[in-house]
Amino acid sequence: MAKLFTKNDNGFVCRACGKEVKPLGYSSRNHCPFCLASLHVDINPGDRACECTGIMYPIGVEPSSKGYIITHKCSVCGKVGRNKSADDDSQHLLIKYTNPYNIPDFTEGKRREK
Repeated sequence: MAKLFTKNDNGFVCRACGKEVKPLGYSSRNHCPFCLASLHVDINPGDRACECTGIMYPIGVEPSSKGYIITHKCSVCGKVGRNKSADDDSQHLLIKYTNPYNIPDFTEGKRREK
């Protein structure tokens, strides 16, 4: 059986907001803690095997028993995925985005909140 999770905890510069993102330290870094955007780079978590590389913007946030679940949608191919929030994610945006009317429309190329 193939391994479905590859730990990949590298830092990066966010393509959506331009901020430098440090490694998470305890799990794989999936998205920017400042703007909550991600990149469509994985087929299975952490494998970096997807060639799409589109920016995945948050389209929803739901509270869960261990924090929040962020739903992202790829701006290139439309894939939708869900990920757990990280300890250093913007609590302001997580709470704000639990109301879908507070999520900006990223389909028109609008930039993320800073």
